[in-house]
Formats: sequence, structure tokens, C-alpha cells
Amino acid sequence: MIVSGEASGDLHGAHLVSAMKEIEPEISFCGMGGKYLLRQGVDILVDAAKMAVVGLVEVLTHLMDIRAAWKSLVNELRNNPPDLLILIDYPDFNLLLAAKAKKLGVPIFYYISPQVWAWRSGRVKKIGRLVDRMAVILPFEKEFYRKKGVEVDYAGHPLMDSVKTTMTRQDFCRIHRLDSDRVIVGLLPGSRKKELRAMLPVFLDAADKLRQTHPDITFLLPLAPTLSLDDLRDCGVDTFPEDVRVISENRYDLMASCDCVMAASGTVTLELAILDVPMVVSYKMSPLTWFVGNLLVDVDYGSLVNLVAGGEIVPELMQHDSTPEKIKAAIDDIWPGKPERKAMLEGLAEVRTLLGEKGASERAAKIALITARKKLWQKKD
Repeated sequence: MIVSGEASGDLHGAHLVSAMKEIEPEISFCGMGGKYLLRQGVDILVDAAKMAVVGLVEVLTHLMDIRAAWKSLVNELRNNPPDLLILIDYPDFNLLLAAKAKKLGVPIFYYISPQVWAWRSGRVKKIGRLVDRMAVILPFEKEFYRKKGVEVDYAGHPLMDSVKTTMTRQDFCRIHRLDSDRVIVGLLPGSRKKELRAMLPVFLDAADKLRQTHPDITFLLPLAPTLSLDDLRDCGVDTFPEDVRVISENRYDLMASCDCVMAASGTVTLELAILDVPMVVSYKMSPLTWFVGNLLVDVDYGSLVNLVAGGEIVPELMQHDSTPEKIKAAIDDIWPGKPERKAMLEGLAEVRTLLGEKGASERAAKIALITARKKLWQKKD
């Protein structure tokens, strides 16, 4: 059984399933996930799209879906115990599920650590008590768990395998009828509707200010598969009919073709780092969620790029600082030809080194299968 509660976990889980099937072709999977796990032949008992919420306030509106998902997976654990339970991030739900699996004698492999290093670090003890084996994907996480007495492996980041381009910037521009000589700025406001409503209007305002001082500019806005054109229109994208291009395919080629990007904080910042694209990171959420988060979260940075680097590689403009004026000024600082841009590119190269070599999914797959086989060996004994 494999359990993922949001889109990036679904993607990483799918790569893990594929790698496990390469080693053990007859293996079968069930669980909670989305389209990527479904494509790998996983029997989806719970659609993860119903679980993809951000923030304390937002979770309250999805309690019925969460409860139904919980019952479905617990029933499966009880009636058809798997040889292994694979948990991907999503800690509050997954640790409760792990406690049930532990009582039923199902071994547990936790792939992709919950961010206990950021808040509620007391959960480390629960992880150590419940989980048979763990593999983390951020370099500083292994040392964090080791100091807490948890046995853990660093698998490397799976994005190093999945983030790939298929064409040059010139070819991308030719296919999409763009002028490759113009400066291209990407607008990446997030893949959830709440993120889009919070960030896209701010990014569009910043884009408007940029085009007033840089007339030779094109803005690219990828259409996430979780969103529709109507979602973008509701946030004002039609006010930029000429120089904001919405493109629904070739996402990594689009990102790599940008000279710089306005990005919502999230996994996308690591994708941009791997693609060597300078960025400004921003994020907004409900005032209550922001207030509570500030009380609970204990990290020096809000973006994964800076967390991996252990220092400020990219500027972060969060909540009250997430204004069109400040984002525009930060983009100006990393404009082609600026010295700040060169320094950022050097920092992004260091981040790529820290993320490890390719083959993370294969390394994690071997650890998962060893954990499952250990249980089978115990049964034979």
C-alpha cells in the first residue's frame, strides 16, 4: 500500500513504484494517490485530489473527505494486509495510519520526510517508534534524524531524475511562436486554486509594472493540470492579452526558457534550481493560517532552495512583503546582465550539487523492498 496526499508526492510515489516494478515485476500496489500513481497501475482506493489542502483553516472544510479516506485505508489494512505500507510526506494523516499498521503487524517505509525539522519536532519520536525504515530526499534531513536517534537513509532528490528538458529555448520559442530575443519572465503562482487566487493577481500586477520599464518582455504562464483557463481568467489573466502567454504543455521546457521567474514557494523552486533559472519566491495565505504558522514553524527560510543551501540564495517575499512593487524590484535585481544574477546562478549550482546524484527512486526502491522482504523472512522463520 502506498499513501500520498498531494500532487508532488503522487509524482515521486509514481517514480518509486516504477523503480520497484523494475526490480520486482510481479509486485502490486493499492492506496491513496492521483493520476501519476494511477498510471503506474496502482489500485487507487482514495483520490488524493480531495485531500490536497493547505493551511489549518482550509483543512476544516475537508474533514468529511479526510475521515472517509481514513476509513477506506484502515479497512484495507485490516482486511487485506499488505507486505509493506509506503508513506509519502502528509504527516498528520500518515502517522495515524502508521499507528494502525503497526498494530496489525504491517511494516512501514516512510519515503520523503514530513517537515518535522520545521515544526512540531516532537513527532520525530513517533516516527522512530512506528517506522521500520526511512528514506529522506533533502540533504540536511539525514543529519537531523541521526541526531534524534532515528536510522535513516539519504536517497537523493527524485527531481534530479524527473526534471528534464526536451528542447532548446530557441526550439521552444519557435514552436510557440515566441521571440527568443526578448526577455522572458515566467509567472508560476502555484497549482492549487487557493494559491492561484492569492498569488496570480499579485504576479500580474508586478508584470504590469515590469512591462512599463521593460517594453521588450514576454510573460509565460504554465497552465497546471489541476487548473483551467477559467481559473486563470477569474484571476485577471485576460487583462494581459498580448504579452502573457498561457501554455499547457512542455512545462519544464517553458521554465528553462525563462530568463527569470516569479514563483510561489514550493517544490517548483527546486525544479527551477535544477533548470538553472533565477527566481523570486513569494507566498501568501489566510491571515489566521499565517499567524498560527509563525507561532509554530521554526525555520530560517520559507523556500526549499534556501533551506537546502543553508543561506539566502533567492529572495523571499512572504505574506505582507508579497507586493507587486517588491516583486518587481527583486526581478529587476536579477535581470540579465546584473551582477546579482551571476551570484544567484552560482548559488543554484551549489544547490544542485547538494541535491545529490540521479537515481534517487532506484535507491529508495531497494530500501523499500528490503523492508518488505524482511517481514516475509520473519514469517518464514
